[in-house]
Amino acid sequence: MPGGKKYKASKKYKNSGVFELLNISFVEEKGFVEHLRGGLELNFEVAVDFTGSNGNPQQSTSLHYLNPHQPNSYETAMWAVGNVIADYDHDRVFPAFGFGAIAPWSSSPPGKVSHCFSLTGNEGNPNCSEVGGIVNMYRQCIPQVQLYGPTCFAPIITKTADIAREVHGGAGGTYYVLLILTDGAICDMGQTKDAIVAASHLPISIIIVGVGNADFSSMNILDGDGPDGLRNSRGEKARRDVVQFVPINEFRSNPAGLAREVLAEVPAQVCDYLKQNPMAGSSA
Repeated sequence: MPGGKKYKASKKYKNSGVFELLNISFVEEKGFVEHLRGGLELNFEVAVDFTGSNGNPQQSTSLHYLNPHQPNSYETAMWAVGNVIADYDHDRVFPAFGFGAIAPWSSSPPGKVSHCFSLTGNEGNPNCSEVGGIVNMYRQCIPQVQLYGPTCFAPIITKTADIAREVHGGAGGTYYVLLILTDGAICDMGQTKDAIVAASHLPISIIIVGVGNADFSSMNILDGDGPDGLRNSRGEKARRDVVQFVPINEFRSNPAGLAREVLAEVPAQVCDYLKQNPMAGSSA
């Protein structure tokens, strides 16, 4: 014993017992690609920030300005990330939502801000076909909504989590990836932390892409990559890391690099979930 009294075996000492190994087995953990080949399906959803801080869409300085010659930052993110995710989505049909605006067709009371409305104009069917369908619905949506605020993430995260909860733990293999495109700091940090921690045991990943030049320091908190991870308002720690944040301006002229960085953590997040819930990766 270091620093303590040293003991010497007596002359009569033979041994302290016998260790007998009865059985040994090796379990090979599946990787992301193996799970996909085994039938795992990724469902991709997108949520777009329509708060007033984006600027008047009719002015060229707005992040939502529809330039006839080139895509704006929101469209760039949709194409870059969507085209990668689309290859893993079996039906290539993507629910698309907006938040932080007054939308005439939303379920919110008339004149009230909605923090989760369908981009298609049909609250009963937010589905868009292919990535191009998302972009087209986004373009049609802009002139019809009134940009407002504040910026709240919790409602859209909770909505996606509720859907993921329906398949959690069941056989068949369905995993949800929520892409949130936003221009700035959120106003419901406490509620968002609670929503993320509550969803951390579900088949869900949340990708946040920062658009524009705002202060995104709060997004790094949600990323939860620090040694203490992410904790909710009660101090409870997330079961696993489910959030990835990337500022788009770091990849302004490199959409392929944006897609790689944004999706860098998703394979590990998927494998972590399936390791905790092995039946979810098995075919029904």
